[in-house]
Amino acid sequence: MHFDGKQFRNLVDFDNLLVVDEKGTIIFYDLADLSTLQELGFRPEEFLGKNITTLYNNLNKQNSTLMQVLQTGESLCNVKQELASKKGNTVWSINSSYPIMENGKIVGAIEFSKHYYSKDSMHSLDKYASHKLYRKNNTIYTMDDIITVNPQMEAIKVKIQKIAKTGSTVLIYGKTGTGKEVVAQSIHNLSNRYGKPFISLNCGAIPANLLEGTLFGTTKGSFTDSQDMPGLFELADGGTLFLDEINSLDVNLQVKLLKAIEEKAVRRVGGKKNIHLDIRVISATNEDPERLLADKRLREDLYYRLGVVQIDLPTLAERKEDIALLLSHYVRFYNNNMNMTIEGFEPDAWECFLRYDWPGNIRELKNAVETAYNQAVTDRITIEDIPRRIRRVAESHKLVPVQEMPNPELSLKEAVDEYEKSLIEREWRTSTGKIAETARRLGISKQLLKYKLDKYRLR
Repeated sequence: MHFDGKQFRNLVDFDNLLVVDEKGTIIFYDLADLSTLQELGFRPEEFLGKNITTLYNNLNKQNSTLMQVLQTGESLCNVKQELASKKGNTVWSINSSYPIMENGKIVGAIEFSKHYYSKDSMHSLDKYASHKLYRKNNTIYTMDDIITVNPQMEAIKVKIQKIAKTGSTVLIYGKTGTGKEVVAQSIHNLSNRYGKPFISLNCGAIPANLLEGTLFGTTKGSFTDSQDMPGLFELADGGTLFLDEINSLDVNLQVKLLKAIEEKAVRRVGGKKNIHLDIRVISATNEDPERLLADKRLREDLYYRLGVVQIDLPTLAERKEDIALLLSHYVRFYNNNMNMTIEGFEPDAWECFLRYDWPGNIRELKNAVETAYNQAVTDRITIEDIPRRIRRVAESHKLVPVQEMPNPELSLKEAVDEYEKSLIEREWRTSTGKIAETARRLGISKQLLKYKLDKYRLR
């Protein structure tokens, strides 16, 4: 058995491999990303045994490259096809297909392919692992995941872009759930280190007696059952080491951490030589650094070394104008990831989300939306679907709708623009068209307000 390789070329650029029998039934496949099957609407065990023409709405015996090869016995190389998926998305495919021969008879065909998504169908990639390109460096977030129209957060995004190009240490202060790791990964992925690993450690999650070896590595024989193991500093060489909950570090270990950062070198536990490294250290704390210094839980010299640049993240309660935008974002996210179609929120449920104080910040909001998805029985989230602690807002306040939810079908940029326009229009009307007062109420400059008024044709 063999396949015709007369026109066979270098196939290194192809991602997927598919083998069918003489009738076009799939008997083997190897896909670069199994998420592709989700887009097609099949589970892995269901994919085998399907006829190739059933995978796309517009595929038939006449235009399928595999079926043509089975009929003619002639190879087809680098053929571009426009495919319409069962979920309504357009996919472009580049295929090279070859017949499989046995005793001069066609017994099957093999196809190598690569898929491309059209601009209009890029939203279909949301259900795949976030930022697949960056996923190879251990990250899942970029600055696009910092969703905001809040002036303070917008200033932080500008700051991130600026400091990403340097190698300075960064200390991020923010309450639990405010997005410290999103910021840290964003810095890494905007820096020249993006091709190297991003290594993350929650210092509060590792027992104190194991933390030193975890950070700096161990040498065989240095203690019972010890092995030659690199620490996280070594694993992050060339990239970024993110130390969350830095306030959990024992004071003695803080001294060793300071030394490692200053000298850009570590010595494994039990080792006798220094290992020189090129890394950037980003740290984070959910407690006010000034309080940590006052309580002697953070060494001053370490604080000054870690906090060459400091970023203070606001709580969600301090950026409430972002709640509607975040809700719209998570509706799109869970529609894609939970195979559901939620159109939006009933007004009373929507209002509870807007008025709740969110002590757990963005993480709590995301989890609350997921809870609602698990409870929902219609295509709209009702007040009965949301967590009780959030529902209590309705019991203690007379709810008056103040803001409609952005259309979940909009792209993120369109949703941001729509929500920003509604905020500016509301304050512009409230201040009866006074530039200075509107700018003050929005927390932006008069120059920026004038630009946005013109952009949205509000004057």
